[in-house]
Amino acid sequence: MNPPDHRPSHIGAEEWAARVQLAACYRIFDRMGWTELIYNHISLRAPGEPGHFLLNPFGLHYSEVCASNLVKVDGQGRTVGSSRWPINPAGFTFHGAIHQTLPDAHCVMHVHTTPTMAVCCLDEGLAFDNFYSAQLFGKVAYHDFEGITVHAEEGARILASAGSCPVLLLRNHGPVVIGHGLAQAFALMWLLQRACEVQLATHSMGRARAIAQPVLQACVRDSLQFDPRFGAGQDAFDALQRLVDAVDPSYRQ
Repeated sequence: MNPPDHRPSHIGAEEWAARVQLAACYRIFDRMGWTELIYNHISLRAPGEPGHFLLNPFGLHYSEVCASNLVKVDGQGRTVGSSRWPINPAGFTFHGAIHQTLPDAHCVMHVHTTPTMAVCCLDEGLAFDNFYSAQLFGKVAYHDFEGITVHAEEGARILASAGSCPVLLLRNHGPVVIGHGLAQAFALMWLLQRACEVQLATHSMGRARAIAQPVLQACVRDSLQFDPRFGAGQDAFDALQRLVDAVDPSYRQ
């Protein structure tokens, strides 16, 4: 049984459920070691509110994020309602552009983990030569480095670079993943993180064995992370949320 939530009366049940799930994701990222001090971002569309999305408060570590302190912003990065915390301008630059332009982009994630950043710094980028990267074949795009992402006009260029791909590698920077929902975005990020970890280990030892393109295409087709029968990653996310609940359910406040 899940621990009880503590929904304030001014927040509707549907939005509160989204807030709890997003706060759980921040705690899961912390558990996975995917944090970067107070930086990086996971954003989620506010249900039933076109043009509004939820984002982490700038200044808090992921282990401090909870449902009530998530910040709701509009398409211009302005806080909707009240919040004692600001948002990171670098988070809004491309998160806002993606959410506002792509109708199915309900969740956007950006990290600076060492393996994913290292692959983003490689000329050749992600190599489709291991079990995990094979499942991302045809789903990865690239955007050239323009510096710190605080300039609004870069948001449109990032969006153009992504095209229809759910995984965008910001060269010399870090990855962005775009999901139809939070669980799918998490599944994509997990696949990418593991793919990059294995790539760094493999390529440090020598030349990797290539995978034939028909096999790569079959891996994408057969991946459980994209199979609706398994919730496109929802089952794995639920398992990790249970682990967080067992240790510290305070994110539900």
